[in-house]
Amino acid sequence: MTITEKILATHAGRDKVSAGELINAKLDIILANDITAPISIKEFRKTGAKQVCDKDKIALIPDHFAPQKDIKAAEQCKMLREFSKEHDLSLYYEVGRMGVEHALLPEQGIVLPGDLVIGADSHTCTYGALGAFSTGVGSTDVASAMATGECWFKVPESMKFVYFGKLNKWVSGKDLILHTIGDIGVDGALYMAMEIEGEAISALTMAGRLTMCNMAIEAGGKNGIIVPDDITEQYVKPRAKRDYKFYTSDSDASYVDVKEYDCSKIQPTVSCPHLPSNTKPAADLSNIAIDQVVIGSCTNGRIEDMREAAEVIKGKKVNSNTRLIVIPATQEIYLQSVKEGLAEIFVNAEAVFSTPTCGPCLGGHMGILAKGERAIATTNRNFVGRMGHPESEVYLSNPAVAAASAVKGRIAIPEEVI
Repeated sequence: MTITEKILATHAGRDKVSAGELINAKLDIILANDITAPISIKEFRKTGAKQVCDKDKIALIPDHFAPQKDIKAAEQCKMLREFSKEHDLSLYYEVGRMGVEHALLPEQGIVLPGDLVIGADSHTCTYGALGAFSTGVGSTDVASAMATGECWFKVPESMKFVYFGKLNKWVSGKDLILHTIGDIGVDGALYMAMEIEGEAISALTMAGRLTMCNMAIEAGGKNGIIVPDDITEQYVKPRAKRDYKFYTSDSDASYVDVKEYDCSKIQPTVSCPHLPSNTKPAADLSNIAIDQVVIGSCTNGRIEDMREAAEVIKGKKVNSNTRLIVIPATQEIYLQSVKEGLAEIFVNAEAVFSTPTCGPCLGGHMGILAKGERAIATTNRNFVGRMGHPESEVYLSNPAVAAASAVKGRIAIPEEVI
């Protein structure tokens, strides 16, 4: 079996599962946010259930429109707060204690290797970087799970992605996954487990791995997953709140396809409007003027991302025709950025340094685009209207390219400003 099949089999109480089977499995963590949880809460109440399955397994995190941007957002967040209090949920994270959900849960040791996780958010696939099976579901599935502690799954087929060679300067996990999506398309791994491995992955930081698994959904994947190793252990051990288990794939496990990539040939990569698969080398896009730059999100809002962007922009100014919004993904990352002087670097460069929020990534707040405006962002999607007006444009990049673009006022590579 593959690592994905082993995790699903264990949680279904079975010795073996095969691709295509329908199973029912017990969950370790159930997640929802201020957009999706209100629907789940309403549907949960319709079931007639008097209490949740386990008060320590349900994480409700207000991060999309929080801090609350308007009255409707405030009402949504209030629903989470009151439901969490009613059921004494231990994993409710209020503003000030919160962060962007997919950065917060690994950071706090809430999601662990070997876990089975569902979330009413498509980027729940992020946690595969820890060696967990995690996937996004609908709000009604979360409602059912909150009552029963279980969810149904169709066991996905697995597709293997092997990355060999050494990464070039300024190339990160973001570039590897953008390059991959550019190669296979936004439906290239439709409903498949994207198993990621290779010497380049073994050398990749946990932050880079989380970025790659985060965007598995942008290739159509059911989940992204990386077999855990020493880097996983170093990350997880000091954070874990409970026991965890490392699973591996058997040497004779079955894959529908294997893709191999020579990382020495991959350059800083940008996804152009209006699909993540519309990729080009950043160096080929120097004629694209930019109005707004966003560095943050569940894809690239970790401390490593803050450091990378700060290294590029230190001692420089944001272009007078451009605005730069920097959003660390959690309070811990925010504080670390302050301690390391990164916040000062951004503010001195005349950027906005914001409290944690998903904010502009989904066109929520803290940086909505007007008609005709262009942004380059370290976020994960660039669909029509994703960050604001349907006639605006979003380009996706790594933090170094985003920071360089903020200095130049156009898409740029770090070598142009350093």
